[in-house]
Amino acid sequence: MIDRPLYLNKLMSWKDKDIIKVITGIRRCGKSRILDSFALKLKEQGITEEQIIHLNFEEMGDEQISDAKTLHDMIDSRLKANKDKMTYIMLDEVQKIPEWEKAVASLRLRKNADLYLTGSNAYMLSSELATFLSGRYVEIKMLPLSFKEFLTFHKFPNDMSMERKFALYIKFGGMPSLKDFDFSERQSYEVLDGIYNTVLVKDVASRAKNTNTQVIEKIIHFLADNIANISSVNSITNTLYNEKSIESKNNAYVNDCIGLLEKAFIFYPVQRYDVKGKELLRSLEKYYIVDNGLRYRILNRVSDNGRILENIVYFELLRRGYTVFIGKYEDKEIDFIATKQDEKLYIQVNDRMDANKTFSRELGVLQQIRDSHPKMVLTNDEMLVGSTEDGIKIVSLLEWLLKDYEA
Repeated sequence: MIDRPLYLNKLMSWKDKDIIKVITGIRRCGKSRILDSFALKLKEQGITEEQIIHLNFEEMGDEQISDAKTLHDMIDSRLKANKDKMTYIMLDEVQKIPEWEKAVASLRLRKNADLYLTGSNAYMLSSELATFLSGRYVEIKMLPLSFKEFLTFHKFPNDMSMERKFALYIKFGGMPSLKDFDFSERQSYEVLDGIYNTVLVKDVASRAKNTNTQVIEKIIHFLADNIANISSVNSITNTLYNEKSIESKNNAYVNDCIGLLEKAFIFYPVQRYDVKGKELLRSLEKYYIVDNGLRYRILNRVSDNGRILENIVYFELLRRGYTVFIGKYEDKEIDFIATKQDEKLYIQVNDRMDANKTFSRELGVLQQIRDSHPKMVLTNDEMLVGSTEDGIKIVSLLEWLLKDYEA
């Protein structure tokens, strides 16, 4: 088993705290595995097998637990048997159990219960959980593998360059379950296809008011093809209407479908922030896809390298604990404004900056922002790495992705 320290350390930091730990993220991104790693870590610290309860409601073996009362009573009997010993309760995909939140809310009141939940859609963090747990939970948002994690999960020939490894990451993405297939085109595609279809059926189409999966798939295709481009619900609706995929220009329906995709953790919307006006703008968001491998499955191609890099940087910023916006300064765009507590970063992302026009465009908007917060350009153009006279850093994208950090 390969550890993912970023998430394991977060779980350890919350261990024995009187708060429910909820791990969320797209299916197959590693939520169950991180609980397995956590259980091993507990055992290394002297916790006995009897003190760990790990139930996965996606597995056939746990289907006998079909309601909240059965779940509660089974766990409660274990808690009583353990008396005052802390018991670590790990429930995978617990939202499959009707009224699960009542059972969890009741179990939380036991002094020797430490609760950990996982879920593959954001509905488990909606009104049900908020109502029954009154804010007594912390969400740990899990993502597919970062590039740094990707290098530890996979085996590579000794003479393979870092650039070639990064090209594989761009194509195949970071789903942990691909690690056993040695970048086989056919097998990797089949694994990604399985993940995609499971998410589509279980987390999206099953919740849609209109279960026309063809329309939903067209929306997915549009968003995947337009990552890092400014988009609007109206433009997507017009595209579908012009293709005769929908009978009327129904923005509300399209907006509902996009909301389902967001709740399934496939696409992440990012708001625009007007630097000069110091306000969030209500229109023209950008969308980013959670995994480049899934984009490859959806589009059946790898294209638009610059926007793929921007997609990778966005999720890396999330891993590092930043809140991320896209920026607007007068009529110019800033790829990302990343904030964390009192820290703020302005970031431009570019594949190659060898053309004077590109170089001037990327730097120009950063040079116009007169505040004292750090500004950087992340690029694959190693020849330009350094700093400008006015303090803008030009940083190797690969080095930045591989650096150590604490999220």
